[in-house]
Amino acid sequence: MTNFNLTHSSWDRAIQPLLPEGYQEDVERFLAKVYGETSPTYPARDRVFYAYQKTALSQTKVIILGQDPYHQPGQAQGLAFSVPDGMQTPPSLRNILQELADDLGQARSHQDLTPWTEEGVMLLNAVLTVKEGQANAHQGIIWERLTDATIEAASNDDSPKVFILWGGFARKKARLIDQSKHLIIQSAHPSPLSAYRGFFGSKPFSRCNDFLKKSYLSPINWLK
Repeated sequence: MTNFNLTHSSWDRAIQPLLPEGYQEDVERFLAKVYGETSPTYPARDRVFYAYQKTALSQTKVIILGQDPYHQPGQAQGLAFSVPDGMQTPPSLRNILQELADDLGQARSHQDLTPWTEEGVMLLNAVLTVKEGQANAHQGIIWERLTDATIEAASNDDSPKVFILWGGFARKKARLIDQSKHLIIQSAHPSPLSAYRGFFGSKPFSRCNDFLKKSYLSPINWLK
């Protein structure tokens, strides 16, 4: 693929060889279609690849994988699980922050997770867009090729990483990850339907930092 600049980030060079010829053009046609429709698509068009732009491959120490963006107005930022401060906290994010406080013994004061990206945490949704009010509306159409390639590219990188896979959907991606180099932290999803089936008490944040320190990498400041 010539002039491949799908995500407009440093990830493009690593993911290009893992994608089929013409994939960028297919994505651009898809985006033109869904953002041209009357019913809103989230996140905002300029935030579709925000997770890539906020956390370069060379800086990535952790990937937290979500399913698809929040589908109500004003929520989706282009970062998995994150919403702007001042909004009502979605149930899954509320449970994530509760587990973080229980795990680390200190609460995080806001729900915008953007500061994590500056620590080397990529907040990646497996599906990058959604229609308003229709969860999973764009699942199985186009995005999984890209996000699977992203996970593969991160796994192929020599620097040790932590992949946090919450719920059955995310855990299926473990097959893409070289566990001889990287740590996979898996548990139930933080949603209210499943959080009490293994998410609460799983201590993903301290376990992640333990691995990073053992790998001679700086730990994540989860309270940032």
